Amino acid sequence: MKSLIRYKTKPESADENQRLIEKVYEELAARDPGGIRYATLRLEDGVSFIHIFMTDSDDTPNALGGIAAFAEFQRELPQRCVDLPVAQAATVVGSYRLLSS
Repeated sequence: MKSLIRYKTKPESADENQRLIEKVYEELAARDPGGIRYATLRLEDGVSFIHIFMTDSDDTPNALGGIAAFAEFQRELPQRCVDLPVAQAATVVGSYRLLSS
């Protein structure tokens, strides 16, 4: 499974959104659930975010479901957003040392 999620936060919520995302990565590092690859980018405008999520198998699409910090990140996400998250399945066409296909 490979997906890309994009959204735009309210300017006053962008730093809090980033803080919550950083907590997700802290918990992922501590728990090391395996089978997932996950990256988040904050764009130059300061309010747009892109999450890239990949699993080694289609059997583990809910791998973030057991991460408490991820539940906290999602809890008030709609209230932090101007443009709500849009998730799309993706196919890796090419990658140089970044993504596996």
